[in-house]
Amino acid sequence: MEAAGKEEISVEDEAVDKNIFKDCSKIAFYRRQKQLSRRATYQASLDSATIGKDSTKFQIISETTKVSLLAEVYGIEGNIFRLKINEETPLKPRYEVPDVLTSKPSTVRLISCSGDADSLVLTDGKGDLKCNITANPFKIDLVSQEEVVMSINSLGQLYFEHLQIPLKQRAAKENKEDTSVDASQEDQEDLGLWEEKFGKFVDVKVNGPASVGLDFSLHGFEHLYGIPQHAESHQLKNTSDGDAYRLYNLDVYGYKIHDKMGIYGSVPYLLAHKLGRTLGIFWLNASETLVEINTEPAVKYTLTQMGPVAAKQKVRCRTDVHWMSESGIIDVFLLTGPTPSDVFKQYSYLTGTQAMPPLFSLGYHQCRWNYEDEQDIKEVDAGFDEHDIPYDVMWLDIEHTEGKRYFTWDKKRFPNPKRMQELLRSKNRKLVVISDPHIKIDPNYSVYVKAKEQGFFVRNHEGGDFEGVCWPGLSSYLDFTNPKVREWYSGLFTFSAYQGSTDILYIWNDMNEPSVFRGPELTMQKNAIHHGNWEHRELHNIYGFYQQMATAEGLIQRSKGKERPFVLTRSFFAGSQKYGAVWTGDNTAEWSYLKISIPMLLTLSITGISFCGADVGGFIGNPEAELLVRWYQAGAYQPFFRGHATMNTKRREPWLFGEEYTRLIREAIRQRYTLLPYWYSLFYRAHVAAQPVMRPLWIEFPEELDAFGVEDEYMLGSALLVHPVTEPKASTVDVFLPGSNEVWYDCKTFAHWEGARTVKIPVALDTSEIQAPI
Repeated sequence: MEAAGKEEISVEDEAVDKNIFKDCSKIAFYRRQKQLSRRATYQASLDSATIGKDSTKFQIISETTKVSLLAEVYGIEGNIFRLKINEETPLKPRYEVPDVLTSKPSTVRLISCSGDADSLVLTDGKGDLKCNITANPFKIDLVSQEEVVMSINSLGQLYFEHLQIPLKQRAAKENKEDTSVDASQEDQEDLGLWEEKFGKFVDVKVNGPASVGLDFSLHGFEHLYGIPQHAESHQLKNTSDGDAYRLYNLDVYGYKIHDKMGIYGSVPYLLAHKLGRTLGIFWLNASETLVEINTEPAVKYTLTQMGPVAAKQKVRCRTDVHWMSESGIIDVFLLTGPTPSDVFKQYSYLTGTQAMPPLFSLGYHQCRWNYEDEQDIKEVDAGFDEHDIPYDVMWLDIEHTEGKRYFTWDKKRFPNPKRMQELLRSKNRKLVVISDPHIKIDPNYSVYVKAKEQGFFVRNHEGGDFEGVCWPGLSSYLDFTNPKVREWYSGLFTFSAYQGSTDILYIWNDMNEPSVFRGPELTMQKNAIHHGNWEHRELHNIYGFYQQMATAEGLIQRSKGKERPFVLTRSFFAGSQKYGAVWTGDNTAEWSYLKISIPMLLTLSITGISFCGADVGGFIGNPEAELLVRWYQAGAYQPFFRGHATMNTKRREPWLFGEEYTRLIREAIRQRYTLLPYWYSLFYRAHVAAQPVMRPLWIEFPEELDAFGVEDEYMLGSALLVHPVTEPKASTVDVFLPGSNEVWYDCKTFAHWEGARTVKIPVALDTSEIQAPI
């Protein structure tokens, strides 16, 4: 859906205008950490460390402020380490992300195999992994087979801002001012300590700055992946100052490609891969987060002074990752692999596996904003039959409701929604309708009235209901972080509550970043208040996760647990895979957006979210016929397969471009259905064993260096290599065939090639390039 109504913004011109969305230079906690982190050195008090059954605890003390932090190191089942750092005595509790971990992880007792005041070595006593903690300056090395694979705080970027007494209260306490923020007015404004300005908005921070940060050095690694969602390459790029990867869920209409700005979802989890080892870092924090990456290439030889003799020593490459979050605590999981498959299992042990989708949802979905009325639906549905094109699901966008009031139907356009669903049911088809988190402020709208009566909306910082503009006009936003709100919302999907719904109706959660048209960066003010008195800044990135959770639960309850739900969400977080599917949002009908969809989906896939896709044809604009055909051919081999288009675009049902193009699109969609048993099997493996459905080549060929940077082709499971055609008027494609012991067969012609080579394959418009190894 678009980022804003036509009255608010000319979205085509200003969607990624930096006056609407921040770059790093406008983010105060980033500026502070870049300026101030070098000033603070921390020392660990290891002589007073306590080694308990669940964790090892010790203090870390800042040499400048002398304020202490509490560090805890846990060993977790399956070769996972966890590091938590928090204030030892915070002014009030700091936010720790709930509900993402599937359960409390089972700990493995760590034992000390050596230690004194200067260092402590912990091991689980089983594997070859050791955790070496150095006291001064504080540093942790993760050692495997006597080789350091990861170092924490080796660059000294540990940064932790302590909560402070509000300025008004402090001013009342004579001579008791906290010198830690004894900065000039000019400095305070520049660093955004107590308030931060952006355009016309002022973000007031009651307890002052509260950001956290930490660096990780990955030794021997130069290939990193993950931290979606960005319209960027699969392999993470080095970041320059002011150009960090941003994780902050935002409604960005027609997002720029090859850009590190945050878009709809955030998974603060990355993987690093090299020959012989894969690692993962899962930074469990739901506030705005920035990630800097810098790879130092290998130096063949460097001279080191060893006594009187100068020795030659090989220096491995190293990649440094610097995580920075606006608030919360440091809570990070180190997934030690050693194989890609092991890392996937470790992450799924923490956050869950991909929900097993209902079979129909793996077919083709037909959507646009908007199908006009019941007659329109009837005609489009008949068009698929008439042109002998299979499809499974019809979609309705916001115009199907009565004035954008969700759980209602426009009585003129959709006077008999049950009859419409019975038509679809008679052909074994389904319907998906949209349900957004904003609720129209209307005293005659029962959903609004009931939510308001029970105090179920997010509040503003003055205590009243938060109000913002979205599709219905002035709206309030359900507080899905509250379990009671989620329980109530789940109940809205019962047949008695949702009049006109049937058991073939499923749900699409959109605009749930949340999108607020006149808000800062088109989202909610950070000092809005949620359940438990937590500010929105603490949990912004998890808001959409909670809506999808409540929706999926509602559909499960509706069938009394007998049927699997289908819920598509635009906004997501780590663990969203447990609740359904995700897509790449408001893309554009251009070849470059078709091309970028492949790395975007690969990144989602390796970070746990296997059920993902991109709008076929591009949501914005009018694709030429060749582009539309190529997009159908690509989409047929991507997990979530839906055609979608925005309002005011030309109609683009598959049969509207002439007989030849209809034939080509029909063939692409039929290829999808031919492989449906294979798709279903792959999703079962994703569900039970955490193996991604769509896999970058490096997962299947982890010892093949040439595969590590490939992002224009991928594996579907272990049996099919897919290389979509993403250039106009292409007559050949260069396909890299990995594996020196493999023989690859073209699925259509049965031509074959040996692996470990690139082959030039001729293509025509009826060619979608698929290979299979034997």
